[in-house]
Amino acid sequence: MSPILVISVISIYFLVLMGISYFTSRENDNLTFFTANRQSPWYLVAFGMIGASLSGVTFISVPGEVGNTAFAYFQVVLGYLVGYFVIATVLLPLYYRLNLISIYTYLEQRFGKYSYKSGAFFFLLSRIIGSAFRLFLVAGVLQLAIFDAFGWPFSVTVAITIALIWLYTFRGGIKTIVWTDTLQTLFMIVAVAISIYLIKDALDMSWLQLTEKVSASGYSEIFVWDWQSGQNFFKQFISGAFIAIVMTGLDQDMMQKNLTCRSLKDAQKNMFWFCIILVIVNFMFLSMGALLYIYAGEMNIAIPARTDDLYPLLALEHFPLIAGVVFLLGIIAAAYSSADSALTALTTSFCVDFLSLGQDDKPISKKTRIKVHLAFSVILFLVILAFKAINDQSVITAVFKAAGYTYGPILGLFTFGLITKFQLKDKWVPLIAVLAPILSFIINENSEAWFFGYRFGFEILVVNGLLTFLGLFLIKKNKIELVGQ
Repeated sequence: MSPILVISVISIYFLVLMGISYFTSRENDNLTFFTANRQSPWYLVAFGMIGASLSGVTFISVPGEVGNTAFAYFQVVLGYLVGYFVIATVLLPLYYRLNLISIYTYLEQRFGKYSYKSGAFFFLLSRIIGSAFRLFLVAGVLQLAIFDAFGWPFSVTVAITIALIWLYTFRGGIKTIVWTDTLQTLFMIVAVAISIYLIKDALDMSWLQLTEKVSASGYSEIFVWDWQSGQNFFKQFISGAFIAIVMTGLDQDMMQKNLTCRSLKDAQKNMFWFCIILVIVNFMFLSMGALLYIYAGEMNIAIPARTDDLYPLLALEHFPLIAGVVFLLGIIAAAYSSADSALTALTTSFCVDFLSLGQDDKPISKKTRIKVHLAFSVILFLVILAFKAINDQSVITAVFKAAGYTYGPILGLFTFGLITKFQLKDKWVPLIAVLAPILSFIINENSEAWFFGYRFGFEILVVNGLLTFLGLFLIKKNKIELVGQ
């Protein structure tokens, strides 16, 4: 694809997003930015959350990983269903009952100021690292597809990438995000559907023949029962449940969308349908991954050394032009649908959790909110440039994985608050929240030597949360008293 065509596609795409931003931000106030006045249709929220829950990494990596682990990732997806059930039946009723803007306000009502600030801080840290990494990947794609041809430096690419997000989110906030995420999710699903159809057409098979081909290929194997395998069913399933609880139910970014629904009942309907759609979409990604390998084999196309490169290679160099266009739209939509909502959530959390805007009769200043929104845009810009300066894929991947450790303290805090009646010696909570991830990292690094060859995967998050919970138990107050419940 020529740089001019790529620019044209992206320009049209963002003009549409800017149009949505204009129509959704008219006659808005600051409360609209944070909560969309709790008037979002639940079905739009459910559909749009698909795009936000996935990312550019998922868009490329899940299909590519099929060549290594077949459909084993689907075990994690099945685990998500348990996590979303907990969110719908336990967490959402709590958030709606307390009428929260930031979900971490619950920690203040339950334990105190230090617990509250600890939870909010770890969310900010997680989202800054995660969002910066996702945007780093997208900026790299844009650099290769467009800006290298014009000799523009990477820093300009990053600045343009973030500026585009800022422009269509700074007015309407979460109200705009609900609508833009819906559009971006649609682009993602269309990209996958068209890719599957083009492969079917190229192989000259019926849908039944295509299904039988995938089934016979060995790529469609889902369940792994070997306990030493990183893809063991129980490890993957349990990890999936906790990942869903933490990265959706205890994440301001994802919950902020749910809290824009008109009522708890609507939010629960949103979560139910979101589960169904997410399972279907992930199965589509996995099916496409199997078909990509089958197509490459039938056409004698060499599989790239990095499996992540397979989908981009086929879409941009071997499929018809339309496939390249929809792939480009899909990868941008996947990255931006998670990054734009993250920027809004970061702004919301900092304004509410650290500036206390909207609390204790403090008005929510539009001027302050815009400054915070801009400040986080600059922070993301600087972190992305730091990733570029490191210029070591293994180090960058390690940093991205390390962000998962920051969810452990949040999991431990909320779990302790929900299933016990103890109060805490609040000023000691930040120390526990820092020590738990450090101990989890040490355990993870030495697990093979200490646990007879056992290697932790996603389940290190559970260990992290458990260590936080045990640490909180050690600093509990002897007298049981409930605050804010």
